[in-house]
Amino acid sequence: MLDIKYIREHAAEVQENTKNRRVSVDIEELLRRDEARLDLLKDLEGKRMRRNEIAEAMKSAGETDRPSLIEEGKKLKEELSALETRYKELNAEANTLLMQVPNLTHPDAPVGADDSDNKELSRNQDPRELSFEAKDHVELGKALDILDFERGAKVTGAKFYFIKNKLVLLEQALTQWVLKEMVGEGYKPVITPDLAKNSVLEGIGFHPRGPETQVYSVEDSDMSLIGTAEIPLGGMHMDEVFDEDQLPLKYVGLSHCFRTEAGTYGRESYGLYRVHQFSKVELFIYAAPEQSDALHEELRRLEEMIFTKLGLTYRVVDICTGDLGGPAYRKYDLEAWMWGRGEGKGDWGEVTSTSNTKDYQARRLNIRLRRKDGSMEYAHTLNGTALALSRALIAVMEQNQNEDGSITVPEILQPYTGFEKID
Repeated sequence: MLDIKYIREHAAEVQENTKNRRVSVDIEELLRRDEARLDLLKDLEGKRMRRNEIAEAMKSAGETDRPSLIEEGKKLKEELSALETRYKELNAEANTLLMQVPNLTHPDAPVGADDSDNKELSRNQDPRELSFEAKDHVELGKALDILDFERGAKVTGAKFYFIKNKLVLLEQALTQWVLKEMVGEGYKPVITPDLAKNSVLEGIGFHPRGPETQVYSVEDSDMSLIGTAEIPLGGMHMDEVFDEDQLPLKYVGLSHCFRTEAGTYGRESYGLYRVHQFSKVELFIYAAPEQSDALHEELRRLEEMIFTKLGLTYRVVDICTGDLGGPAYRKYDLEAWMWGRGEGKGDWGEVTSTSNTKDYQARRLNIRLRRKDGSMEYAHTLNGTALALSRALIAVMEQNQNEDGSITVPEILQPYTGFEKID
């Protein structure tokens, strides 16, 4: 969340930022409630001080003074109880509004309403031309007996699936290879829990309850299934203090991911593109404030490196204000070419993203940094997808399909799979 002091001093700027990011939150109302909370806090502190004075006076009070002090003490106790109850209510109201305020936005991020306003920054190559009619990964998967959506739906429901035969080995190869690559880049490997407390989800910026949630909550508990390893990796160091020389701290986390994907229908969410469960390798960094911009570019470079080594066609887009999630200060998406998108004519589809959240998550999760001079401030956090395995499989299958219906395995993965083609 944003620092309330910053909001008080830059109210117009913050309100304009919420407008650009298509978030409906009344900053003036937030500040009114914040002011009422502060006024009440002053009153509370004054009465608490008087209560302490009475307690001290009672130690030396004579018999004639004691009754009036006792009576005043009783009255103060009742007033304090009422004021504390009201303060908790006002504090909760102000915090509810504060949690809705999105992060500030990088000045270079394009201003726009939705993903159509995202700005292409680069592409490694144009999509290759095919001399035959392209198939999507669902058709390929069924013909090769490596994907089964029908039985997945029978066992669990729509948007669940079985990965079978050689595609299992290809997914495992992708996982093993990318973990090895990222460890070589200095990232510490972690396998995370698949559940997290709702307070951690809220700290990261997810909504575990309510109509906007994309999260599966566990009944009769304060836990939910995670939608990304970003959640447990971000919660891993909550309420902790880093020494300056410990940062940056870099993790590569492997997890299952669970998302309701409520409201996603149609051709653009076909097959593996939007599913309820998938595996993901996620990068997460804790940084000092002066490090985070450069580290964000590092994450972007690593995502490009991964897809370059896989030999896949991709482009990088700068996400516009209206398409940014609440925690992100700036976000890049890497989109791969997918023949099954664009009404079967081919189009770009998101495969990875990377965000710099500055101190937005760290402030919520109370993750701080101790400077060498002893001063304290909030750390910065960054996240990036190394590989979302379901979408990586789409790109590999569709871009590497052959006229005979087979799929060529990326050369770099062949030592891991033990075969060159899926046929």
